Amino acid sequence: MSAPQHSQHSRQAHVVMYSTAVCPYCVRAEQLLRNRGVTGIEKIRVDLDPERQTEMMEKTSRRTVPQIFIGDTHIGGCDDLIALDQAGKLLPLLSGETD
Repeated sequence: MSAPQHSQHSRQAHVVMYSTAVCPYCVRAEQLLRNRGVTGIEKIRVDLDPERQTEMMEKTSRRTVPQIFIGDTHIGGCDDLIALDQAGKLLPLLSGETD
């Protein structure tokens, strides 16, 4: 017997978002990701854990939230995510496709 095949969204890239509780850009970025079919976002609350904020700054050289990673790729903030989507590059990245 073979396992059933899933045609759509069978392999979704892991999405990590560094965020805070009261960040409207974090909310907007999460809404966009969910609208593009992302079902799970690993949210790291830097307002609750200062060590994670230090980690975020070391990884990204940025202090602002959100900072979004899709797989191993650092996307940047909300505006960067929107630009990626408008360029037609977000969905391929989310599905694990590469150029």
